[in-house]
Parts: sequence; structure tokens; C-alpha cells
Amino acid sequence: MPDRLDRLDRLDRPDPTLPRLYITGASGFIGCQLAQYARQRGYAVTAASAVRNDAERQRVAWLERAGIAVEAVSLEDRAALLASLRGQQVVIHLAAAQHEAHAPESYFHRVNVEGTRRLLEAASNAGVRRFVHGSTIGVYGAARDAELDESSPLAPDNPYGRTKADAESVVRAFSGLLEVCIVRISETYGPGDLRLLKLFRAIRSGRYATLGPGTNEHQLIYVDDLLEGLLKAATLPQAVGETFVLAGEERLTTNAMTAIISAAVGRPRLPRHVPLWPFSACAVVCEATLKPLGLKPPLSRRRLDFFRKSFRFSTSKTRVLLDSQAHVRFTEGAYRTAQWYRAQGLLQAPSAANGAGTAVDGAGTSALSGGASQQGSRGSRAPPA
Repeated sequence: MPDRLDRLDRLDRPDPTLPRLYITGASGFIGCQLAQYARQRGYAVTAASAVRNDAERQRVAWLERAGIAVEAVSLEDRAALLASLRGQQVVIHLAAAQHEAHAPESYFHRVNVEGTRRLLEAASNAGVRRFVHGSTIGVYGAARDAELDESSPLAPDNPYGRTKADAESVVRAFSGLLEVCIVRISETYGPGDLRLLKLFRAIRSGRYATLGPGTNEHQLIYVDDLLEGLLKAATLPQAVGETFVLAGEERLTTNAMTAIISAAVGRPRLPRHVPLWPFSACAVVCEATLKPLGLKPPLSRRRLDFFRKSFRFSTSKTRVLLDSQAHVRFTEGAYRTAQWYRAQGLLQAPSAANGAGTAVDGAGTSALSGGASQQGSRGSRAPPA
């Protein structure tokens, strides 16, 4: 993507009036996009990363090519964290254990709770001014009928959600030492996201089926809209001490979401439906038999949340206090995402697709994002896949 690299290379020195940003989880989708987004807007950025797979390795390599400093720092290494944070002014903490379905809850606690605590301690000792904690809508737990906002009770129902809720409490405990802000991130998508790639591919090939009626609701946010909100949480004085939900303005059923993706990938035929209950029963059996053996279940209840959970969020606090609002509708965002997949050679062009298949792609669940990451440049920073 030489045009983007050229734009970054032509940037002047970072704006000294802007705070120095330290972003954890920079090898992930949201962290990588945020590092580039902030760099393009004049921020001095240090990206902290722990690389675990090829996709993360490629993102780190691209950030380095773009002139963004990348440091390999473990959340378990207090001395390294302290040294890495010296001279930084704002931390945006996005690193987390999230999709490790085979790992015990103690692992999630070690990374998401104790890792956050060590990072906060190091940030405080290093003289960091503000700490923005990237949390998740998973802290709300199961489907709700009522509209949720920042004051709604938390009821996390899996290890990721429970430990992220605990981490929020740890962050608040440091409010006397740092300016803290908590951001609960909704399902995030856009160019650069590889988790939804399987869903786009399955719909494009005709091998996708919706499990259940498909009437549960999603409130996704396009990645650039999320990044705008994160930077405002990192810089605006009114964000200090507050919690925000960053979600899109649209509420889409699974049926509506997959219909829009079908159009974006050039597959006008709508996905078929199959019953959900056999897969739910299979997920329970897989987790009960494989997790005690330390093996990753091929199917888990959390992955089925895509078809089961409904979320309705109020975005009024974010709009009023942060002056941040999602602008990209899912129809446009899905089209841009499909375009990026094609440009990277990850998705067939409409004229080259195979005929309709009959298999459900991984029971419809290998395509899931897991529930969780502007003006004139939305979607323009995605790293090569």
C-alpha cells in the first residue's frame, strides 16, 4: 500500500502540542489501526505489542515500515513496562486475552486483570498523565430487552467479560494517581479486520447458514468511528473519570447484517437458516470434555453469541460529552471492508465466485468476530494481510 506509506513518510515531525501516545495491543486489529490513525494526525506514537501469530507479525512489520516505534513488552514484566513508559503522557490500553477459548479463567485473570494492574502501576510511576482503558460490551453479559448505557448493571457471563469487568474496577482504583477513562467497545469491523473475513467468505461462497431465527440485534461500529472516540477519550478534559460506550448508531439484526454483507460481496441470495439448539448442545459437550484436557473446543458457547445475544445501546453520553458519533452506516462499511478484502486477495471478486454450496461453514461459527475494534480517509490505514 505505497500511497499510504508515502503519506506517512511525508508527515512532519509529531506535533509537540499533542500528548505522546502509548498504545498497547498494537499488533491487534484496533491497536494497529489506532497507531496509524493517531500518527496521521500528528501524534507521537509508541506501539507496544506481544506477537503471537503471523497476522500480528505482519501488522508489526507494517507499523515499523510506517515509522511507528514498536516495542515488545510483556504485561508481566514490571521493569520493562516502567522503562518503556518513561516520557509517555497518555496510555491507551487495548491488549487483552480475548479469543483463547481453550485457556482457563486464571489465564484471562492474569492478563486482563493483573496485567492491567501492573501497567497502571508502571504508568503512575513513570509520570503518565492519562490512562484510557479499552473495555468491552461483553461486561453486560447476556441479551437484554432494555436499552443499555454506561450506568446499566454488569452481568458478564464468560471469562473474558468477567475479567474485563474486574479490570475496570482496578482502573477506577487508580483514579487518584492518574486521569482514568474507560471505553466499552462494541463489535468493531472495517478494513484490516480479519475476524469477519470468514463470515464474508462463507456468505460469498454460499456455505454460510444463520443459526436460529437471526432476529438478535447487533450495534456494530466502523473502525474509524471507534478510533475517533478513543482519541477524544485520550485528550478531552471532560473524559476524565468517565465511562463511555462506543457503538454504532444502527441496530441490525443478524438477518439484516448478513443480507448487507451478501450484497457487498456480490451474492444477492440470502443465507438460509438452520436450528440453533443442536450447536448449542454440541458447544456445551465440547467445552466440558476438551477444556479440562487443555484442548481448544472446535465450538464454544461464546462463539454462538453472534446468533444469540442482542444489544441495544444508548450513545447519548458519548455524543454529548465526547462530541463523538458514529458516521459510517453498515451498508457503506461492509462495502469498504469487502473492497479491502478483494484488494488484499482475500476475497473473490463477484464474477469469480463458485456456485452455491451446501455445507455450513464451521457451523456458521468460524466466521464470527467473537463479540468483541475520518474526514476523507476512513478505512485508509489497513495493513497488508
